Amino acid sequence: MNRSYHAEDLALSFRLAALALAVSAARLVAGEADASADPEVFRTVLRRPGDDGSKAYRIPGLATTLQGTLLAVFDIRYDGPGDLPADIDVGVMRSTDAGESWGPMQRALNFDKRAPNACGNGVGDPAIFVDRETGAAFIAALWSHGDRGWHGSGPGMKPEETGQLVLTRSTDDGNTWSPPINITAQVKDPAWRLCFQGPGAGIQTKDGTLVFAAQFRDAAGAPHSCFIYSRDHGDTWSISPPAIPGEPPTSEAQLAELADGSLLMTMRNESRAGVRAWARWEWSQPSGDATADDGSRETSAGRWSAPWFIVPDPTCMASLVRHPAGRLLFSNPNSPNKRIALTIRTSVDDGRTWSAGRLLDPRGCMYSCMTVLRDGRIGILYETEGTLTFARFPIDWAAGSDGH
Repeated sequence: MNRSYHAEDLALSFRLAALALAVSAARLVAGEADASADPEVFRTVLRRPGDDGSKAYRIPGLATTLQGTLLAVFDIRYDGPGDLPADIDVGVMRSTDAGESWGPMQRALNFDKRAPNACGNGVGDPAIFVDRETGAAFIAALWSHGDRGWHGSGPGMKPEETGQLVLTRSTDDGNTWSPPINITAQVKDPAWRLCFQGPGAGIQTKDGTLVFAAQFRDAAGAPHSCFIYSRDHGDTWSISPPAIPGEPPTSEAQLAELADGSLLMTMRNESRAGVRAWARWEWSQPSGDATADDGSRETSAGRWSAPWFIVPDPTCMASLVRHPAGRLLFSNPNSPNKRIALTIRTSVDDGRTWSAGRLLDPRGCMYSCMTVLRDGRIGILYETEGTLTFARFPIDWAAGSDGH
């Protein structure tokens, strides 16, 4: 049966989620073998604690290059699972066979905390995408100089004052990566406490615009979701206004381009309401700034819709991707208050409604990132019980839950 999520169905969706978890618990025992029981889903663990001398790995990103290579990015958290400003580098692994096997880990961004006078440098929370016109791959990350992470950053533009938004670029299918490119001055307001990317994956629109979901903490410290974009293949960058300028506060976001060229944003809702925040961006010609009666906001670059709130979520990062066949896919932990039961949902109406979903992994799961493989299958890199796991499944496996 086609079960879709509307705002008024939220209470019912919570009950469905609880029922799904109960059924899963009865059928499956936590563990890699049990999580891999579905014959349509291929699964392999990319990173475990202790691999290459690191105590933890977190924050997955995933992209497919023009050659079909999979690029997986993540935090190398040497001393444990803690966030920046800990000792963290950005790692990359490549697969040329749709995720069946993976090459050795590289360090795409490394500010070397152990170097003399390094002041506790760490870099992490990566996002990745590939420019379809040039073939270049981009990774965006937050460089934390000293204590300039989420909590330690303040107003200003210098590394000593606030975290820095940096990029690295590969022009050889992810084999090598450029020195870091600091774009903080292009996108950050000096009054804000912090501005950086949303982890996961960026996108490229039909007209060639490069887009990373982003977030900033305003002068008062409140977080807001937004995006940064480039119309010259990554040479210069601009920033959108916040999707929700007031309440609720939002942070980590992901984007997908819809059929009409607008952007759908899904956001981590920091109000702890147990539901995700969503908004839609429509590009426009220069028209000044305005606020409409319906709560939408228009700027010279475009217009945000009024936000809406659907799909259970335990205040976590999630993934959103558009399949060439037209469906949207969304992955997150299927619970309003626990990071468990990673579920794949689909939408056939540009995100207005979502299927009840297909359970991918019943265990404790956190962040995830999807990509469309060259042959149309879906790849996903996700966190579960201390590991980074890659899974692959056909679109029909997920689409079977939407009734179409």
